[in-house]
Amino acid sequence: MEETDVHIDVSGNMDTPKQESKSGFNMSAFTSFARIPSLWELLRLTRQNVRPWSEFLQTSNFKTVANIPRLSNRIIRNLGYFQSNYLFVFLGLIVYCLLTSPLILIVLGAVFYACYKIKQANAPVAFFSRQLNTNQQCIAVNVASIPLLYLAGAGAVMFWVLGASFFVISLHAAFYNIDAIVTEDTESFLTETV
Repeated sequence: MEETDVHIDVSGNMDTPKQESKSGFNMSAFTSFARIPSLWELLRLTRQNVRPWSEFLQTSNFKTVANIPRLSNRIIRNLGYFQSNYLFVFLGLIVYCLLTSPLILIVLGAVFYACYKIKQANAPVAFFSRQLNTNQQCIAVNVASIPLLYLAGAGAVMFWVLGASFFVISLHAAFYNIDAIVTEDTESFLTETV
């Protein structure tokens, strides 16, 4: 028997079809860093995406869930739908902690005042035979304020804010029945990429 070699060319590019995600959590939005928005642009976009607070706090939509898979789906959908509201809850807890911690407010006020005076003077300062411009002086003031903030209890406040935010947001995301306001027809906004 004679063997013949058969060569089939299988080279080329193959595009896989994109799968629709029902969860509403789009991971590609986190991995595309083509353009990172500025802080003010990010705040403007967040303010535009805030859902109505009456809808966010509507107590008739708080229900328990039947099983664990539906719970995880509800949490993911709520985090996607109310993400701007949750950010404002976090910022509100930060403001609350700052207002109830006068020592931290005093240290932060002193740091902002020192940086304001440095920018206003706009004069370089010699430090160990090096000239520090105004930005470097402000950085030095901020670095020097870290031990003062630690002594004033900023570490405990930071962890309290993180813990309280996680607790409040998790409770809302777990018990808020998003199916009452979002139907299958209007759910497409959760999977769209901006």
